[in-house]
Amino acid sequence: MSASLYIVPTPIGNLGDITYRAVEVLKAVDFILAEDTRTSSVLLRHYNISKPLSSFHAHNEHKRVANLVERMKAGEVAALISDAGMPGISDPGFLLVRECLNNNVQIDCLPGASAILPALIKSGFPPDKFVFEGFLPHKKGRKTRIEGLAEEARTIVLYESPHRLLKLLGELSELLGPERRVSVSRELTKLHEETYTGEVSVVLTYFEEKGVKGEIVIVIEGCKQKRK
Repeated sequence: MSASLYIVPTPIGNLGDITYRAVEVLKAVDFILAEDTRTSSVLLRHYNISKPLSSFHAHNEHKRVANLVERMKAGEVAALISDAGMPGISDPGFLLVRECLNNNVQIDCLPGASAILPALIKSGFPPDKFVFEGFLPHKKGRKTRIEGLAEEARTIVLYESPHRLLKLLGELSELLGPERRVSVSRELTKLHEETYTGEVSVVLTYFEEKGVKGEIVIVIEGCKQKRK
């Protein structure tokens, strides 16, 4: 293998969305780092991958990075996966990648599934220029962050918990205006996948009546005045 650390995207829902190369890499490495070993075990069993699996998540990554880099410098080859999608995108991975680079440990990042691009394309908003904001702060700085997006001309992509979707849509209506168009995608690639697009006030009413379940990606149309 040409690298000591492989960043391997995993399906965001449908297990068939993993690449052939990703399966080959996961079968070839010495050990696999997973955000949640229980979740990842389902995927690994599905593809008959049997490798040592250990947890690597937001609560232990600072403590584990140094030792992991030493193992790779000593010759072991690791793969990093997250529960779904690309490691490092709103998931652990950045600290390990940075430390590997600082220690001249070779890294390879495979292409693969991510919730950002399907939601962006399905929104119908301009995809040529967009900004990814990840998860907004829960409390401190949240209003300021949203107000800062009000005049953003590029299409905006956010992640949000289903438990906070209605709150966010209400905040967007208040701070960006009820006519600003948004697109909410939930359960992408899964059985109950849904994308609902319209003025934020209309989308808010829809989900207030329907209820909210599943993983959420929100796409916000850029400020038209700024685009002119």
